[in-house]
Amino acid sequence: MEILAVFLVGLCCVLQSNGIEVEASENNGCRNFQPHTVMLQEKQSYRTSFHFQPPRNWLNDPNGPMWYRGVYHLFYQYNPYGALFGDFMIWAHSVSYDLINWIHLNHALCPTEPYDINSCWSGSATILPGKGPVILYTGIDANQCQVQNMAMPKNLSDPFLEEWIKFAQNPIMTPPDGVEGNNFRDPTTAWLSHDGKWNVIIGSWNNNQGMAILYQSEDFFNWTKYQDPLYSTERTGMWECPDFYPVSVNSTYGVDTSVLNAGVKHVMKASFNSHDYYMIGTYVPEMEKYIPDNDFTGTGMDLRYDHGKFYASKTFFDSVKNRRILWGWVNESDSIEDDMDKGWSGLQSIPRRIWLDRSGKQLVQWPIEEINKLHGKKVTFLDKKIDSESIFEVQGITAAQS
Repeated sequence: MEILAVFLVGLCCVLQSNGIEVEASENNGCRNFQPHTVMLQEKQSYRTSFHFQPPRNWLNDPNGPMWYRGVYHLFYQYNPYGALFGDFMIWAHSVSYDLINWIHLNHALCPTEPYDINSCWSGSATILPGKGPVILYTGIDANQCQVQNMAMPKNLSDPFLEEWIKFAQNPIMTPPDGVEGNNFRDPTTAWLSHDGKWNVIIGSWNNNQGMAILYQSEDFFNWTKYQDPLYSTERTGMWECPDFYPVSVNSTYGVDTSVLNAGVKHVMKASFNSHDYYMIGTYVPEMEKYIPDNDFTGTGMDLRYDHGKFYASKTFFDSVKNRRILWGWVNESDSIEDDMDKGWSGLQSIPRRIWLDRSGKQLVQWPIEEINKLHGKKVTFLDKKIDSESIFEVQGITAAQS
């Protein structure tokens, strides 16, 4: 059998090796932690080359991705002490100019106060018009209760936003009546509604219903729970890491989180049962209700971002290129022994641009265009005959480049 063989092989860039490694110093209580020192590749088995990873240790949920003053920011759940999920989780922080090559900074949020002393869990970032970014995050307080907190940059003129200050009046939201203290977490990016109020949803579980509890604020500091959830259902488990955002009906371009008009539909996403599920529907702000085109069924028919390892995802609107970008946590599901032996666990998916399909019934995803930067070395073979069951060695590249 004769085959016309043309091999195009991409030379991938090792994300961390192209970045600047900064040792962790005292910052919001991040003291005496293992520094961000890169271990040699051969000492950390099976590290990836394409996906985002910290230099070492455990990583899970992406938090607060955003673009600010020419820089992309990615915060993420991180255990500074080891390769397993821990009881002292923090917000690590990395920045990039192209979403491919990353600079690892000092940690952004660490447990220091009664309202987050047992961990700084997941949350989101919202950019307030004329005021800059604000972080909302879940703290595990001294009583092991989940509460919502706020933090602001110390220096808005710093494009890297290296220092964050926690709000003096934290917590700003506590579990409402009827909601257990361990079922109240992961605030979304906030959106500005027609009445000038800020809105945010918190993932929860109550009365055998997974739900998005809605909170509103006129100043972003004082928050009041709305009388009803924005959406709830009996067909899921506890809602983790909810996401809520508009998508254009007539364009593949993304839109800002606060856009609300006849030209958009709204996506409601929740993480439960080890997967990320979403619905497409209509947001009715006058009633503060979300009406899905098709409700969750609790079956394999429900829409999912990904059918592989993909969880706790977060989107953000990239105003520079008018696109919405999706990140997701990828857990390899190695054994505890393997993770400890590797010295790391978890990575982030390759960032994807996301938009509404022409049918309006599902989302479309595609790796961001910057991924093309990873294509470096090309090897071409023309008119090469390959016999059945034969072996042909491609010389000039390594396995890590394919």
